[in-house]
Amino acid sequence: MRRLLAYLAALLLATPSLAYSAPEQWLQVTSPHFTVITSASDKQARHLLDQFERMRWMFHTLFPKSKVDPPNPIVVIAVKNHAGFQQLEPPAYLAKGQMDLAGLFLRSPDKNYVLLRFDAAGEHPYATVYHEYTHLQFSDAGEWMPLWLNEGFAEFVQNTEIRDKDVLLGEPSVDDILYLRQNSLMPLTTLFKVDHQSPYYHEEQKGSVFYAESWALTHYLEITDHDKGTHRLTTYMQLCSQHQDPLVAAQTAFGDLKQLQQALETYVRAGDYKEFVLNSAAAPIDQSSYKSSPLTGTQADAFRADVLVYVQRTKEAQTLLDAVLKADPNNVQAHETMGYLAFREGDRDSARNWYEQAVKLDSQSYLAHYYFAVMSMGGADSSNHAAIETSLRASIRLNPSFAPPYDVLANLFSMRHENLDEAHTLNLQAIQLDPTNLYYRLNASSVLMTMSRYDDAAAVLRTALNFARSPSEIEMVQSRLKQIKQIQSLGASQSAMVTAPPNGVVDVQTTEQVVDIVAPPKHPTELATGPRHTAVGVIRAVECNYPAVIDFQVETTAKPVALYSNNYFKIDLSAANFTPTASMNPCKDLDGMKAKVQYAESSDKTVDGQVISIELRK
Repeated sequence: MRRLLAYLAALLLATPSLAYSAPEQWLQVTSPHFTVITSASDKQARHLLDQFERMRWMFHTLFPKSKVDPPNPIVVIAVKNHAGFQQLEPPAYLAKGQMDLAGLFLRSPDKNYVLLRFDAAGEHPYATVYHEYTHLQFSDAGEWMPLWLNEGFAEFVQNTEIRDKDVLLGEPSVDDILYLRQNSLMPLTTLFKVDHQSPYYHEEQKGSVFYAESWALTHYLEITDHDKGTHRLTTYMQLCSQHQDPLVAAQTAFGDLKQLQQALETYVRAGDYKEFVLNSAAAPIDQSSYKSSPLTGTQADAFRADVLVYVQRTKEAQTLLDAVLKADPNNVQAHETMGYLAFREGDRDSARNWYEQAVKLDSQSYLAHYYFAVMSMGGADSSNHAAIETSLRASIRLNPSFAPPYDVLANLFSMRHENLDEAHTLNLQAIQLDPTNLYYRLNASSVLMTMSRYDDAAAVLRTALNFARSPSEIEMVQSRLKQIKQIQSLGASQSAMVTAPPNGVVDVQTTEQVVDIVAPPKHPTELATGPRHTAVGVIRAVECNYPAVIDFQVETTAKPVALYSNNYFKIDLSAANFTPTASMNPCKDLDGMKAKVQYAESSDKTVDGQVISIELRK
């Protein structure tokens, strides 16, 4: 149960009926960095918050330069027992024979939920939560961190034991040790090259080798670096962060890989595994700062409904939301969740209305303000620009670490040809918060062009080339650079006006010609009513754009088939001859998988069609 990311349900399985009435008493308890919503006692909630704060402190201690706080806050939903957990967990885990989970980390583009039960048994009941929390900590490094090290760190941390005064880190994984002793290790030259397309990452048996060996090598390097005072793993990470090939970086940082292979095999067989003990007594954790407040049954149900939406139990969520809004028509959380449901279904007008009502009800959610602003943009009507700006500023104020509203507000100013200096500053803030986002850099170049700062715009684009991950993105950046040269060649004597309409297309109008600087390709928003076809092959070249656009190719025996969906939440996803062990992140987990994809022809002739359904196969 390693890759538990929840954007998209893997299977729509039969689920037991839910008792929708909330427990008599729910609590909301907050610390500086986490929120716990629980049906248990205040004492249990505070103890749980203390453990998460110590986990956060541990990461800050081990990786002082990393961002320990994600832009989307972590909300922990903690229930008393297995029955309460079943009412919230993804439907795939409710099928007969599935693993009995004690905890689950749900990550989506805009929410981080942790589901926990207090009656969990076993030595490491929350290993899954710690594993995924580790991935969250390294999410900014995903652009350069090799897959083996990302998974190795998560395996290394998942057995962490958080005690009252210290943290026990690096406890060996019994399952991984037994597996490696009974099977041959893969060559390190292969391990270092594994990526999301590799069969070692997707196939069950080979995947076991990959995860187990990734853990073993990470554990070996961590322990030996500590004992010998070396910094091989740190050096390796620095080289990879500079975009050096992972295999070349390994040869530089680790030396002779044959010798490392032999040392690793000896380490696995010897069974002498040390652990780290971190004294957390001095951690700057002030338990007196934890704030507790009671929740009504309706308020608790609104939170539970939001979780149900994010785990894809939509019908149950809708039933619960209807009950909440009937009991409390002004429930802000319910309005926000209804807006997200409408957005996910592609109904932007309804989504805008729900978010607008949430904002008018004095919502303190940065997402409600952000989505209201985004859903309100795109038309020729400028009468709502003041409301859009107000909501974007509110979103930034409520969550200064959330990058998208900075970028959108900059585009709004550019479109209106006002506050351009502030627009440029907003672009820089978005890039600082999310340095690997190519489109923030493209938008920054557009604002600079609006300011007639063409040399600066070209400099931004040249840097953006370092973050272009596909041939189409590289071509897009290079095309913009060429167009800037065309504009500059017109001569300084000619006046130029640059506009940036909300669809992202920048029109550079001069006295002699019009040059269109095309933004990231936008697929038409239309019903999939065209002639239908089926493509069978391997999914490759998956690209996602915020908030829910996905493009990919299906490599068939004939030719690649280019497909898209403007809303990957609406794709009918199923599995033909296996049961997925987790919900799937389409942007990361589909790449390299065998599939049968049904699609409809689109009016967009740059692609073969719009995705209707994906049937995954082993």
